[in-house]
Amino acid sequence: QVTLVQSGGGSVQAGGSLRLSCAASGYMPNTYCMGWFRQAVGKEREGVATIDSDGRTRYADSVKGRFTISQDKAKSTMYLQIKSLEPEDTGVYYCAAEPWALTEYCLSESNLDYWGQGTQVTVSS
Repeated sequence: QVTLVQSGGGSVQAGGSLRLSCAASGYMPNTYCMGWFRQAVGKEREGVATIDSDGRTRYADSVKGRFTISQDKAKSTMYLQIKSLEPEDTGVYYCAAEPWALTEYCLSESNLDYWGQGTQVTVSS
């Protein structure tokens, strides 16, 4: 069983930056993938970025160059650094994890069993 607790988020103006954190507890094997997803009002949840235990990353085309996913294994924490925020980035951001999987597996949210509680990001123009 894995528990994910998110922190960060909030309200910022367009062009600003934020860092989201996702702390994992419980049993996570040496092989795993984790990811960030977001959901805007009235839209389906979409994948933003993924990372695996080998440090391989994947990004949605819409966020490449602005979002950076990273992890601190010693702290069992994953991060999403967001810069040059746009109003279109507004939404609830979720982290998720799947043991025994690599980053490509985490691209599809239906593959992920463990989810954080979500955190609101609001970007004003």
